Amino acid sequence: MPLFQEHQIEDFPIGNIRLSEHHARLATEGLQFHPHAWLSASDLKLLATNGHRTLVDERQTPLAWSGDYPSKESTLVATSSFLIIHSWDFIRANELHVGGLTDDRIDGEVHPHAVIEGKLEIGTGTRILPGVFIEGNVIIGENCKIGPNCYLRGNTSIGDKCHIGQSVEIKNSIILSNSNVGHLSYVGDSVLGTKVNFGAGTTTSNLRHDGKNHRSMVDGALVDTGRRKLGAIIGEGVHTGINTSIYPGRKLYPYTSTRPGEIVQHDLHPS
Repeated sequence: MPLFQEHQIEDFPIGNIRLSEHHARLATEGLQFHPHAWLSASDLKLLATNGHRTLVDERQTPLAWSGDYPSKESTLVATSSFLIIHSWDFIRANELHVGGLTDDRIDGEVHPHAVIEGKLEIGTGTRILPGVFIEGNVIIGENCKIGPNCYLRGNTSIGDKCHIGQSVEIKNSIILSNSNVGHLSYVGDSVLGTKVNFGAGTTTSNLRHDGKNHRSMVDGALVDTGRRKLGAIIGEGVHTGINTSIYPGRKLYPYTSTRPGEIVQHDLHPS
């Protein structure tokens, strides 16, 4: 089972309500899953309780089903489950998962001069330094250094051994482990892979001037992302030079880099 489904199988919390042992057993033993499906607890609860055999998306693609094969006769259309097809779909999944947090879990250290407005999970060894303002729900892994004087907002996830530094703003983004956004940068509605390093003043743009949905180049064609706000998709090991500016919806492929002051207008492929 894909890693991003693990938290969904662990008895499906819905607010303060959890599925009974019977329904949890149905879900873990009796249901089959599309390998790329993001499955919401509410949809799975309905599937387990109302007699339908197959959960489908709006295109009638099976997402989860009981038995060996999906049923075309007994389907339930998902309200919040969907397929992970493109990289920006992870932002949507992250919004749902992090936005659904109901409790804090503080295993690290939060300085008394940090301000937390929302639910916060931080791992062992992580330090939230003075002047940090967290607005919204945020998950941070282990052994991270956050701050001083940075702003985290929206539904944001940060992996292990990351550094988010002085005067950095992170909004509604995913930052994977061992990545650094050291100082004076803005990351909005973006995904940063592992071992990424943003030079000082790196800025992702996430909004078109006309307010329309962003489109992204996939296999030579522009695809509507369905997102009005979309920053950058940054691959593993990318390094940016200071004062790099990245157009909305651009992809920087693994181990590419930019020069100081560079403007990224198109997807950046390895040379």
